Amino acid sequence: MNYILKVSFSAFLSFSLLFSPFMSTQSHAFTEQIMDVGAKGQNVIDLQKRLKYIGFYAGEIDGIYGTVTKEAVRNFQTKFGLEQVDGIAGEKTKEMLLKASKDLYLTPAGPELNTEFSSQDIQYMAQAVYGEARGESYEGKVAVAAVILNRVEHPDFPNTVKGVIFETRAFTAVADGQIWLEPDAEAYKAVYDAINGLDPTKEAIYYFNPDTATSEWIWSRPQIKKIDSHIFAY
Repeated sequence: MNYILKVSFSAFLSFSLLFSPFMSTQSHAFTEQIMDVGAKGQNVIDLQKRLKYIGFYAGEIDGIYGTVTKEAVRNFQTKFGLEQVDGIAGEKTKEMLLKASKDLYLTPAGPELNTEFSSQDIQYMAQAVYGEARGESYEGKVAVAAVILNRVEHPDFPNTVKGVIFETRAFTAVADGQIWLEPDAEAYKAVYDAINGLDPTKEAIYYFNPDTATSEWIWSRPQIKKIDSHIFAY
């Protein structure tokens, strides 16, 4: 995709660690979505993480509600005495799962998750990654997510995920409408990896495609590395 442009000459501040040693003591709740085979996204990722944490799910945390996830839910429903054992994550199943896995979000020892970001933040980031880096390698997708997070932490940019992504002229995917495409599981996974500290860009706050960039200014930014079709820079 095209370059990311923000006219700013302030010095770069180091990207602070997102995973605080003291996590929120508030339980992270699901939305009202009823999950069954075919569902995907943030809620499914949370569901899989919780099931995995308490020993019911051994599959990949991929955000896709497939047959393995359904069977894990069915086993959970049976074990916890729920009246309806159908493998569908409805209200009662989610409520019981929240209780059974309450410690997941209270200790740093739980599976990879950062409660600083809402499900809407995750959704917007996945959409941005899919729109900007579709067709790039997995590293390239994580890199785009990392840039978004680095900008949230940088004083020259908005301090929210939504503010960064929808800032005027910030992302080509927003300008051309690709931000509203449905992201795939790999886009969600890339977002979670970035949230949990993976940053192949080494704290970049800009990236651009050298084959399509028309701004002389973006070329003046100190370059870090090239990943696929994008050059990442400070």
